[in-house]
Amino acid sequence: MPVLEIGGTHVTAALVDTDNGRPVEGSVVRRPVPADAGAGEILDALAAPARRIEVPEGAHWGVAIPGPFDYGSGVGRFRGIGKFESLHGVDVGAGLRERLLPRPRNVSFLNDADAFAVGEYHAGAAAGHERALCLTLGTGVGSSFLRGGRPVTEGPSVPPEGRVHRINVGGLPLEEVVSRRAIRARYARTAGGAGGAGGAGGADTAAPGEGPDVSDIAALARRGDPHARAALTACLSALGRALAPWCAAFRPGVLVVGGSMAASWDLLAPALRAGLDAGAREDGRTMEAVDLRTAARPADAPLIGAAHWVLRQTGGPAPPARPA
Repeated sequence: MPVLEIGGTHVTAALVDTDNGRPVEGSVVRRPVPADAGAGEILDALAAPARRIEVPEGAHWGVAIPGPFDYGSGVGRFRGIGKFESLHGVDVGAGLRERLLPRPRNVSFLNDADAFAVGEYHAGAAAGHERALCLTLGTGVGSSFLRGGRPVTEGPSVPPEGRVHRINVGGLPLEEVVSRRAIRARYARTAGGAGGAGGAGGADTAAPGEGPDVSDIAALARRGDPHARAALTACLSALGRALAPWCAAFRPGVLVVGGSMAASWDLLAPALRAGLDAGAREDGRTMEAVDLRTAARPADAPLIGAAHWVLRQTGGPAPPARPA
């Protein structure tokens, strides 16, 4: 099963073995994407890694792509988000069908956070759970509420569209409180300046003058920097408090966290747990115990999820996502 995972800076193509549900060894090809280029250049870049793998004639491709996007029609709705702006109103599905070789039979799209969640449900940390909440923490907060392996996007027990970034915290959008930029800003304030403590040589190096990035802040926290630890604790505790009412309503058996920040799970998990517990007390509702886990397949879960999405569709008409 051929699949694409499209990110803000990269695209990955792979073949997923439909028997074992894993990417075929040696088939994964990752390439950069010029997210601020023109539509034709972006579409060419998206198709480029797909041409490097051997795909049978008339294949049905699964494509994981971030929103805003019309997943049914395959049309981009990117406007005012700083990436893929030239794809706004563009039929991405038609553009890929013209560029993928051999020509595909069809292309099915899935939200990238949903693809990650479905992949973790079938082959990772959410396996065996009827209900799961999966998050990706990085530049922003991606999310998917799963019931029986299907994303739930409506109903009283999930946020609007089933997306936690729609939640407000203290009158602010969630991503103004919990995100890469939010953690960096909080650290800069508590440390007394953007460059106050210097970097720690983490994987995501901050640009000159911007101060340490999240991985650097985590490294500082492990070395005992109180400002770094306070910034991470405050932001992840706020996330937990914001999620608590929805966890009480949706009752997930597991909360799986992926994304670049999951590399600092040893620091994030205690703060997230404390926030969930505090939020449950504040909300006044009983919240069943939620098992917190880091993603088991952070690199290939979206690829696996996109393949399973196609399998569900080609196996016959899929029932609509059930309201929680």
